[in-house]
Amino acid sequence: MAESPLFTPIAAARIAASPASPAFASIEMPDLVGVIEARLQEAILSGSLAPGSRIVEAELARQMGVSRAPVREAARRLESLGLLVSRPRHGFAVRTISVKEVDDLYQVRINLELMSAALACRNATDEELANVGLKVDEMVAKADVLDQSARVALDLSFHVHICQLSRNEYLQRLFENMMTEVRMFLALSEETYGDRHALAETHRPIALALAARDIPTVQNALRYHLEVAQEHVRGLFLQKG
Repeated sequence: MAESPLFTPIAAARIAASPASPAFASIEMPDLVGVIEARLQEAILSGSLAPGSRIVEAELARQMGVSRAPVREAARRLESLGLLVSRPRHGFAVRTISVKEVDDLYQVRINLELMSAALACRNATDEELANVGLKVDEMVAKADVLDQSARVALDLSFHVHICQLSRNEYLQRLFENMMTEVRMFLALSEETYGDRHALAETHRPIALALAARDIPTVQNALRYHLEVAQEHVRGLFLQKG
């Protein structure tokens, strides 16, 4: 039988070699688990979900208009960050914090920040060190404007910035790994300090000593600043305990 002029072996090979046209265009879907994780994390770090609060997957899924699966996966991610704990047959709950955990974290934090400040004095430019004071100005100016979550974020950015000026990338990674827990502690205590402007100004001696590249003075100022914060936070948890 003669081959059809419309379907020769050569034509068949050309069809097989050509890329198939997709029937549908790809749909860009947002990271649903990531969105849920971000919302839950913000609720925990802002204090809306207090330590010990139970995460009811069904209720959260209903409120967010999603299935329970992405809520459960988001909770697992937050467990790995140390914000949630899983309890057999009871799902997840917001992590409670002990005084020992406060002391352990601040012991590490203080030593990392003292090292960061010393390295910043040695490695940062004069302009960079002088500009640290601008961050204090911003904290003071916005003390009565920002909400609690934004004030905590601005406070932490001051300390992260000094760590970045150290030029030590490994030190920066170590510091970043503890920031979620530090922010959680601050979120539970920041509003109990009283005078927000005075709290912002406690960063001023650190900035001035950095600008002068005075390592002993900046380390003393930083140690005093962080030890006062530690005592304040641990005092709150002693009252709750």
